[in-house]
Amino acid sequence: MAGAQGSWTGGGLTVRELLRPKHAARAVFHPAWIPDSLDPAVEQLKKARLIAGTVAAVGVYTFVEGGFAFDEVLENMLTASAVLLFITPLTVAVMLSVWRRGGTVRALKVQLLNSLKLLLLFVGSVVVTVLLLQNASGFGLAVLPLGCAALWMVVFVARGAVHVSGNFFGTAGVHRCLPPLLATVTSWLMAIPDLVTGDLHGLSLMMGVVFILGAPVTVTGIALLEAQRLRRRYGIRLGAHPATLPRVPVPPPPMPPAPPGGAPCVPPQGNPPGSPYGGPYAPPRGNPYATPYPAPQGTPYPPPQGNPYGRPHGPGPNGR
Repeated sequence: MAGAQGSWTGGGLTVRELLRPKHAARAVFHPAWIPDSLDPAVEQLKKARLIAGTVAAVGVYTFVEGGFAFDEVLENMLTASAVLLFITPLTVAVMLSVWRRGGTVRALKVQLLNSLKLLLLFVGSVVVTVLLLQNASGFGLAVLPLGCAALWMVVFVARGAVHVSGNFFGTAGVHRCLPPLLATVTSWLMAIPDLVTGDLHGLSLMMGVVFILGAPVTVTGIALLEAQRLRRRYGIRLGAHPATLPRVPVPPPPMPPAPPGGAPCVPPQGNPPGSPYGGPYAPPRGNPYATPYPAPQGTPYPPPQGNPYGRPHGPGPNGR
């Protein structure tokens, strides 16, 4: 599968890593086209939002009641997947209608399709996992391979849920404020039906309100902090079309680690090897005006021999 910025897995997934559900979930549910976090503070807020969202998905009331039913967990997984499959495209469609004022939606087609693929992959993985867990024991001799496949899928989906809760199906590739918005909408949508129907799962009114509303309120607060930091530090606003947002500078790549037992990597100092000069500004060695070729034998214009002012040879004008 190809993404907006290259292959889906980045081209670094081997067959050996694919057999490990942790690595496979990382490659599938956090593909290479999802942009990295802008700064460590935003990443910490995402982790806090992930924890609060997990509490909202599992339900604190389950531990308070003391009744952990496995069949109920599987049903909740299917219900949560159906909610995600419905509410995520609906929320994105509402934001697309808002962004039409600042630009066209066609420019976001590739990012939107990639996010939809990621959503369908996760929902499909959840459905397959639930079916394997419910029906693995009814296949006779095939129960062993199906059981191994079911365990692999459980780890794969659990690890994938961590990734998609952080990037929320790659919607950060569309707009960096979409993940906190979708996390807020989803957590409230999962909590409001219990309040409306009065199904407090055996808890008193006060305890039911506290435990049911505690997670969505926490998710909303963290999401607001995340969106506020994106707006103040980077000028990224939720209501602005992604094409109109300021370009965020890409952080420089990290320095390579130092070799074990050696000094850290530093740029070379002085002149490169083989330089004819001793230093950066040292003059060349030897006499720069020396004759580059062997001197000719003899002198073409030798000086006169003897005293140039002496008496010339032969008799003078007076015959002496």
